[in-house]
Amino acid sequence: MWKRLRHRCLFGSRFRRQHAIDRFLVDFYCAEASLVVEIEGPVHQYTRQEDSVRQAFLESLGLRVLRFTNDEVNGGMEGVMERIAAALQFPSPLAERGQG
Repeated sequence: MWKRLRHRCLFGSRFRRQHAIDRFLVDFYCAEASLVVEIEGPVHQYTRQEDSVRQAFLESLGLRVLRFTNDEVNGGMEGVMERIAAALQFPSPLAERGQG
């Protein structure tokens, strides 16, 4: 996944890997699009309640969160990249107003 996102390969958008946002470490983050991309696998062992709190916190900052499973990434990378590309093409309204 990182090979596909690094070096501004997707619409010239800069992604950071393993980026800290407050007390959370997100897998990939694009500040200019206020976009977080998370890959859910065995490393992420959050309960549904913990995941809900994390999601709510990130969204409270005006961030959009896209989540993919390891299986989606490993078996359907093109579909994953299409969803990320769509999110980059249509940024969050909060990001456009400088709030995200």
